Amino acid sequence: MEENIVNQELLANRLIEEEEEEFHHLNNPADGIKPIIKKYLGVPNRADQLENKFYFTDGDAKVEVTVVTDEIIRVRLAPHGVFLEEFSYAVPKLEQKAIVFALHEDESEFRVSTNVVNCHIRKDDFFISFSDSQNHITSTDAVPMHWEENVKFGGYYVYCTKTCHKEESFFGLGDKPTELNLRGKRLKNWNTDAYSFAWNQDPLYRSIPFYISLNEGIAHGIFFDNTFKAHFDFGAEDTTKTSFWADGGELQYYYIHGPHMMDVVKSYHLLTGTHPMPPLWALGYHQCRWSYYPEAKVRKIANGFRENKIPCDGIYLDIDYMDGYRCFTWNRKYFPDPKKMIKELAADGFKTVVIIDPGIRVDDNYAVFKEGKEKKYFCRRCDDYFMEGHVWPGRCQFPDYTNPEVREWWGGLFDELVQLGVAGVWNDMNEPAVFGAGTFPDDVRHQYDGFRGSHRKAHNVYGMQMVRATYEGLRKLMKNKRPFTITRAGYSGVQRYSSVWTGDNVASWEHLKLGNIQMQRLSTSGISFCGTDIGGFSGEPDGELFTRWIQMGTFSPFMRAHSAGDTKEREPWSFGAPFTNINRKFIELRYRMLPYLYSTFWEHHRYGFPILRSVVMQEQDEISNHFRQDEFTYGDKILICPVLEPGQQSRKVYLPKGKWFNFWTYEMVDGGQEVTVPTPLETIPVFVKAGSVIPEYPVMQYVGEKEIEEVKLNIYYSNYEVNSFLFEDYGETFAYEQDIYLEKKFVVSGKSTVLTVQQTMEGLYTPRYESYHFNIIGLPFAPTKILADGKDVPYSIDENKCVEFKFTKNFKQIEIVK
Repeated sequence: MEENIVNQELLANRLIEEEEEEFHHLNNPADGIKPIIKKYLGVPNRADQLENKFYFTDGDAKVEVTVVTDEIIRVRLAPHGVFLEEFSYAVPKLEQKAIVFALHEDESEFRVSTNVVNCHIRKDDFFISFSDSQNHITSTDAVPMHWEENVKFGGYYVYCTKTCHKEESFFGLGDKPTELNLRGKRLKNWNTDAYSFAWNQDPLYRSIPFYISLNEGIAHGIFFDNTFKAHFDFGAEDTTKTSFWADGGELQYYYIHGPHMMDVVKSYHLLTGTHPMPPLWALGYHQCRWSYYPEAKVRKIANGFRENKIPCDGIYLDIDYMDGYRCFTWNRKYFPDPKKMIKELAADGFKTVVIIDPGIRVDDNYAVFKEGKEKKYFCRRCDDYFMEGHVWPGRCQFPDYTNPEVREWWGGLFDELVQLGVAGVWNDMNEPAVFGAGTFPDDVRHQYDGFRGSHRKAHNVYGMQMVRATYEGLRKLMKNKRPFTITRAGYSGVQRYSSVWTGDNVASWEHLKLGNIQMQRLSTSGISFCGTDIGGFSGEPDGELFTRWIQMGTFSPFMRAHSAGDTKEREPWSFGAPFTNINRKFIELRYRMLPYLYSTFWEHHRYGFPILRSVVMQEQDEISNHFRQDEFTYGDKILICPVLEPGQQSRKVYLPKGKWFNFWTYEMVDGGQEVTVPTPLETIPVFVKAGSVIPEYPVMQYVGEKEIEEVKLNIYYSNYEVNSFLFEDYGETFAYEQDIYLEKKFVVSGKSTVLTVQQTMEGLYTPRYESYHFNIIGLPFAPTKILADGKDVPYSIDENKCVEFKFTKNFKQIEIVK
């Protein structure tokens, strides 16, 4: 084999860029030239079982195969037979849920089997592969798992390379700013402050090492739970191979079987968790800028919403509300009485959200720094000096959020903000970002919940642990009220603590397209509560771009406009007519559809469904859908196709198979085809699946402005059975965790002479309203009577041929008869 002698810098680059080298040599001035030899698993000669764990060894290295569920199998590699202690920030508790599993052996292989999936360990060469219950091979190693000893840092570079099939597609990996289908891409995970990032720029703010493979109509997922800098190659270097590797840590991955993409995402959520239910107000419209100050400016913005009758629930305060950018302080020149301001904003329906950064100014007269210093809560270098860097306050030190004692302390620091009435916290700069240096040096040490490590290990989880500390602290301080948190940086599992936004984007049509893809990808990757900076953070949108972004944002799980301080202000009324009226129309639509979004959020929280779903998740068997990235469904009932080009008066939209109704015209359209839809500025393509029940609230200027007196149920005719959900609870407490909620299931089924709507209910919550306003859309016949629980109900028919009537919220069956 050829040996290549390279210097240290070139080697570092090659370890990232050249994954299949046989040998490397390290030119280290202190130690001379040292070979780094890539070592492969040998021949497995032994198998042992300990409960749901199976161990295979070649005499030196050892592989652990753990059965987690019928669909999930974990694989771990110990190069010299000693595994690291089990610990994961992404998977808080690994619970065995599979009941039936077994180890089989024949002349050619060992095989660990569940009712759904098989893990094969080939005896000739230690190749690991997976198959389904029909013995269809879904994933197989292209070479055995392998590693390189890391002379500079200790530990190993760890590698896994699998066969990449000709028509295999790949999805997920967080919010990478590239095409939805990752085939042909090489990407890395290393949380990075990426101001005004560009198309194909990598890495960005988050590290989500989870992807879904789709081949021959069967989906499976790989979750590479390794927090070190990680790399993924989806057939970029070699079209026949897919690889993932990391610059340290353990080779540990979960194989997650489908066969449908939705099954994979649900199982991934079983490992890493789902978002908790947000306070209902957090699903409204939010307005943000760097920065709104002084207090008079904040009040002016709030008044602008109410005067223009544009709904809004949240106003954000960026770093200028602080005293010298010191966290947990107030600039009394700009905000002389924050408690009074926040109270008066709340009286007008506005929740106040404040930003918090991790950098704590070095200042012995600053209580937060003084206490953190005394208790040794700040990160240290390997020589035991405190790690320091410059960010907004100047010279700063940084808490070690991987220390549970520090998280407890940090969470308690929010007490004063909560007492003042602050309702949400925005975690920023937590990649972590440091001016000039980019981030912390590699030798910074972290407590890591007792599993100590360097910053190489902790970097990608730093932001996640910061927002965890924030969320857990707020939850204690706010008693039974749900906190709202948002974070820029994160790792797999961050959804248990926070929403996210896609970072410092640009006011351009390209970034509108990127945002659409990024939100779909985040939702596929386990982070459903996501959104973009509407209008773009940097740069200047015109009225058309801003309005098209508002339209897309209306159907984002998180809806916030945000802009940089050196740009023109961009509130929904900033661009004048006709944009103000259109923006109002769509933000009002957001509020009308809040019960639908809230119910979809419940389906995510309880059942693991993503909120946004790419078309490929609807029809993964159609190869053409592997490359569609404009359309998405909002929940599973509403299809959206944003307008992504300037001046676009019509566009093609693909509708999945089935019947769909144009939301604006009520026209029914056959799916399984592309249709051309008019797109004047005041509208975008929105379609509703036949058979859907879409609940609707009256328009409000903020959540809770009005008492809900009745809920409108928009029921779309279908000649086949369709299920829909409506979730209701108090909207701001954790009572739902004690079953104080109401989950309503509607079943709609139609025939040529009758449409039937059935309702069942689960839970202990009782809504205050008493009746539904039914709006039946697309009925193919003129009704002669309507029976509600056997009683005749009066009805009317409007100009759109929609049938309307009212009945009690507790109905069991409605029959609309020809």
